[in-house]
Amino acid sequence: MLNLYKEYIIKKRLFTQNDKILLTVSGGIDSVVMLDLFIKSGFTCGIAHCNFNLRADESNKDEQFVKKLAEHYHLPFYNISFNTEEYARINNISLQMAARALRYTWFSEIKEKHHYDYIATAHNKNDVVETFLINISRGTGIKGLTGIKPKTDKIIRPILFATRNQIEIYCKENNLQFREDSSNVSIKYKRNKIRHQVIPVLEEINPNFCQTVIENIDRIKQVYQIYQASIKEKMQEIISENSENLTFEIAKLKQLKPLSTYLHEFLSPFNFSQQNILDIIEALDGIPGKQFLSSTHRLVKDRTHLIITKISKESFNRFYIEEGTTSIINPISLKFKVFENSADFKIPVDLNFAFLDYDLISFPLIIRKWQKGDYFHPLGMANLKKVSDFFIDNKLSLIEKGNIWILASENKIVWIVGKRIDDKFKITNKTKQIFEIELIK
Repeated sequence: MLNLYKEYIIKKRLFTQNDKILLTVSGGIDSVVMLDLFIKSGFTCGIAHCNFNLRADESNKDEQFVKKLAEHYHLPFYNISFNTEEYARINNISLQMAARALRYTWFSEIKEKHHYDYIATAHNKNDVVETFLINISRGTGIKGLTGIKPKTDKIIRPILFATRNQIEIYCKENNLQFREDSSNVSIKYKRNKIRHQVIPVLEEINPNFCQTVIENIDRIKQVYQIYQASIKEKMQEIISENSENLTFEIAKLKQLKPLSTYLHEFLSPFNFSQQNILDIIEALDGIPGKQFLSSTHRLVKDRTHLIITKISKESFNRFYIEEGTTSIINPISLKFKVFENSADFKIPVDLNFAFLDYDLISFPLIIRKWQKGDYFHPLGMANLKKVSDFFIDNKLSLIEKGNIWILASENKIVWIVGKRIDDKFKITNKTKQIFEIELIK
């Protein structure tokens, strides 16, 4: 098995002899065998262990076991303790999803901090089969049937070539000690139910079931390559991109068949769900302006195009500007200047500038996104106006509205940045000092 392991690393180009590898070791049989193979191959490595605190004293004993392994092999040891149940509850996700999110985030932090080249996980060939069946059971696109990759960015899976049976034989032949996870026998987890109940039945039908699945996955991977090439070709015909958004030409989009499959492939990278995609298809012949949101992006149905923009985290934040500030670059670039008013000063006609009565402003100023219900008194108008109505009057698209920032003093809008100041803050013949703000594009 040691020779197969070395051949697999070379064949899949997982890493080189000079790379430094962070091994994720739980203490179970898979990770212990992976560690032993690394040690016998002479690769440079360290050990990372997560205590998820899900099995009472068992979790602590796992941690102590892995720590002793690191000491025995004189390897760097990194460990962390998580309150996984609380994280799952706060984020409204399963324990399995919580544990995955926590560990991979932490592994990446350790990799960067201690200058490791790759993170190694102990997935094996049986994991590939189980994941394939899980994806079929919950519904997935063709990508979900292509199995677990030997290498994904900086994550490597160096024992993916081995079956669970091969790992158990190697462990026994080399007298390796490991920790048995009691939760592995519990069928309350989906993977364990497939492992202990579904696969044995399928192996009764076909004793070589797991190998058959692996062979089918290899075929599906090849089909997926052809499929992806076709998708990419169509994307280049239909989609245009600039620094702010992607646009899809609706007329060309509607010619694609099957439209739902193409649109799924186009939009899934932006986290739009299948239901989103079905709703978008229904809206293609509808009135312009309808929008759809994923967790990361906004899609707007315009007259002739679908427009996708990223929803920035800044959209939900407020930024404060203290008195005396001369410039900011986040979330937008602004320059500030105060100077004395004079009789010969004339306000330039430039929407990228705001000239305000300095004495009427209260600090800190606030930069924020516009909100429903916002009102202001547009310069030169007699009455208050809803900001949303102001946008309509100025024929701003939904995308343009989403990019607008508001400058406020206390709870009062001072400037719809790049568009119009509030009449209350304008310069008059009583103004002593002028506050100049310049929007840098």
